[in-house]
Amino acid sequence: MVNFVPGKFVISAENLSQCPSFNLPEFALIGRSNVGKSSFINKIANNKKLAKTSNTPGKTRLINFFNMSDKFIIADLPGYGYAKVSQYVQAEWQKNLEEYLLNRKELKSLIQFIDARHDVQKNDIQMREWIVANKLPVFTILTKVDYVKRSEIYKKIESIKLEFGGEVLPFSSCDNYYVDNVTEYILKICPF
Repeated sequence: MVNFVPGKFVISAENLSQCPSFNLPEFALIGRSNVGKSSFINKIANNKKLAKTSNTPGKTRLINFFNMSDKFIIADLPGYGYAKVSQYVQAEWQKNLEEYLLNRKELKSLIQFIDARHDVQKNDIQMREWIVANKLPVFTILTKVDYVKRSEIYKKIESIKLEFGGEVLPFSSCDNYYVDNVTEYILKICPF
């Protein structure tokens, strides 16, 4: 039996001042545009319509909050990398996200998403360097592992551990197999 964590969308915020307090541990999802963050939310909640998914990069433009069964909060952040917006808008996103990441008291951990189909990208590395420099807690989810041969998944995980350190968990939005490990890990690091 798969242990899904049903969730509900709560609110979107543009910046830290608009973010309500939930008194629950919060996990911020970061990653390149179209890395699979919305699909991740939908999969662990077992609800394909909870978070909006899109084939167009850069659709998430706000911090979207989801309450996961009153156990924890997911904050889905705009993707970094490709997005069809002006440099001014990108600079605003960056300022707002930095303020959120550096000052959000409820933030328990960041979850950095890496696409298993590709090598770790330059902007993934830059993001991780910024996270480490600011001493923020983080672990990695390797998405879209259903596109990679099972024999290659372990090599990918070990490669990312070598690059980033810390915990690396495989995940696929098409396969229930990985849901339990991810939800158990998140719940394990939630305060009781």
